[in-house]
Amino acid sequence: MSTPHNQAELGEIAKTVLMPGDPLRAKFLAETYLEDVKQFNAVRNMLGYTGLYKGKKVSIMGSGMGQPSIGIYSYELFTQYGVEAIIRIGSCGSLQEDIHLRDIIIAQGSCTDSNFAHQYELPGTYSAISSYNLLESAVAQAKEKNLTYHVGNVIASDIFYHADEGAAQKWASMGCLGVEMESYALFATAAHLKKKALTLLTVSDSLVTSEETTAQEREKTFTAMMEIALEIA
Repeated sequence: MSTPHNQAELGEIAKTVLMPGDPLRAKFLAETYLEDVKQFNAVRNMLGYTGLYKGKKVSIMGSGMGQPSIGIYSYELFTQYGVEAIIRIGSCGSLQEDIHLRDIIIAQGSCTDSNFAHQYELPGTYSAISSYNLLESAVAQAKEKNLTYHVGNVIASDIFYHADEGAAQKWASMGCLGVEMESYALFATAAHLKKKALTLLTVSDSLVTSEETTAQEREKTFTAMMEIALEIA
């Protein structure tokens, strides 16, 4: 079987999928950490791989940028391929002075400026949150590895180049730790389908200090976050 966006056959994808936004990060992660790796998808260059990590079957697949993109891929993985959990491993911009480059944010929940949840026709505003058991396991791994991490809300925005230059500060004032572009759609999709989801983020730039990492660093050096995800997968 296949979908319009995934050429994998049933059984080629593990029950847990790690999803970086960048498909090249998926390739790096698979080639670096997995054994007996097989590529299951190349449609639209959204690379997907399955292999073994410490003897357990794990899949890694890019999600692309933005909530429509991760909404498509996560929905197909959950509904067509029997995936039970998706762990997003992405990058984000820090919104807080005490959250620095390469710190890890474990997203407890996600705010949004998107209308993604409109499809559910809810009589209010939906709070998109992660799956607690995955969250708890990620925190335990971060502690064990003695990593600098933060747990809390993020803002998943549909807008990268925002006309309102003060928008980020408004979300920061409500305690949001970082800004990215995918988590709300992932959490909402998982909740709707009664699946599990978590987001791990490495701070790639700071909206407070204007510090930033390079594209190559984001692709290949955010390994602490990747290792947490692999351990809990």
